[in-house]
Amino acid sequence: MEKHFVYIIHSSEYNIYYKGYSTKPLERLIEHNNNKSRYTKSKGPWEVVYIELCENKNKALIREKQLKKYNHAYIQVLIKSPNNLLNNQG
Repeated sequence: MEKHFVYIIHSSEYNIYYKGYSTKPLERLIEHNNNKSRYTKSKGPWEVVYIELCENKNKALIREKQLKKYNHAYIQVLIKSPNNLLNNQG
């Protein structure tokens, strides 16, 4: 069964975040860094800073819309939260 994720990537050079949906967020990061996304093209390098697992595709797309409304301060809180799968490794 396919898993559905929302993710946030960050460009240190431009200090911007991009929020997206993918079934393979780490592969998607490679696409962003290879300029295969219109919005993120030429704004990298990108680093994944947040990954969240969602129940299904519909909930992931709803969550992605929520993430797109958040400001930098709230994103900083999210990055440190237990919902961030990157914080639960090891």
